[in-house]
Amino acid sequence: MLALAVGTFAIGTGEFAAMGLLPQMAQSMHTDIPQTGQAISAYALGVVVGAPLIAVVAARMSRRSLLVGLMAWFAVTNGLGTLAGTLGMLDLARFISGLPHGAFMGVAALVAAGLVERGYRGRAVGRVFSGLTIANVVGAPLATYVGGSMNWRLAYVLIGLIGAACCLMVLAWVPYDQPNRARSAISELAAFSRKQVWYVMGTVAVGCGGMFCVYTYFSVTLQEVTGVPTWGVPLFQAIWGVGMCVGAWAGGYLMDKSLKWTTVGAFLWNAFALGLFALVAHNIWLTALAVFMLGGGIALSPAMQVRLMDVAADAQTLAASMNHAAFNLANALGAWLGGVVLASGFGLSDTGWAGMGLSLVGLLLFALSLLSEKRDNSRTATAHR
Repeated sequence: MLALAVGTFAIGTGEFAAMGLLPQMAQSMHTDIPQTGQAISAYALGVVVGAPLIAVVAARMSRRSLLVGLMAWFAVTNGLGTLAGTLGMLDLARFISGLPHGAFMGVAALVAAGLVERGYRGRAVGRVFSGLTIANVVGAPLATYVGGSMNWRLAYVLIGLIGAACCLMVLAWVPYDQPNRARSAISELAAFSRKQVWYVMGTVAVGCGGMFCVYTYFSVTLQEVTGVPTWGVPLFQAIWGVGMCVGAWAGGYLMDKSLKWTTVGAFLWNAFALGLFALVAHNIWLTALAVFMLGGGIALSPAMQVRLMDVAADAQTLAASMNHAAFNLANALGAWLGGVVLASGFGLSDTGWAGMGLSLVGLLLFALSLLSEKRDNSRTATAHR
């Protein structure tokens, strides 16, 4: 689990550091911040494309071998991405770097869940995803500091090295599993024939987008609205990360008790925190509180991961990977909607209101999912009488 958590730490640092390094990237590419924000969307779209494609193509592979190959891909492409000299090249580099993200996270969750009894799956997945949360306490703030004081390219070289270290740890510690010839591309694609899989993906893609409405422009908002100096941005990223650590731990524990009510509570928590951020962004201390609360909303990620694993039947690899594809579709949607808010003449803090709206729509989709599942189960029970 430690080896897998180092992998999620590398991925989380690579993904979230871009938000803090957006001003430096824009300056080096000689473009404005909204245009450079496309690189964040490009990475997210890479995850969306790569997750189903890799899950289907690699269905029969040993999961350990697949994890090593995906993390090696991530390490190399993040290193090569530092050679980008134009915005177009940067967008392409970020897209390619995002391709292995969803598949690695999904397979890592499956491996972790397979190491424990069913009643402890939430906590096992939460431990692996703890690397993602710690990335926001240590990794992303450190990368932002390195990028701000030296060069954003150096930050991504270091991220690539962490990915390489993960490869070695997986080879050393993760038990080898034989390739499963019973799995196939067709059996994995069967996940898309299940209505509940689409419901969960839609819930994640829309409901988690609220966080990215704020986080995409987080660094700029802190500096221009809250009045945080450049050196203070990593501290606020760390506060967000501490909130994520608490949210991941609490979410993993609570969802082993009740997946449904943990998910509902996480959506309501997110909506409240996003609205609070919009209201208090001018006050540095209340903003710190809102940022901590926003981090706690990460409890949705392991909850939706386990939900997808429950409704996917035999198509586990694809379904587990698609959770992260949907999460990064939320990234792209949130970044786009935040850009629309700013382009429409609203203030940076107003991205919080847009994010709140997305969270409430996500809660509605989750409620519709539960209602549909209840109806389907009722019809099945009636048919068997």
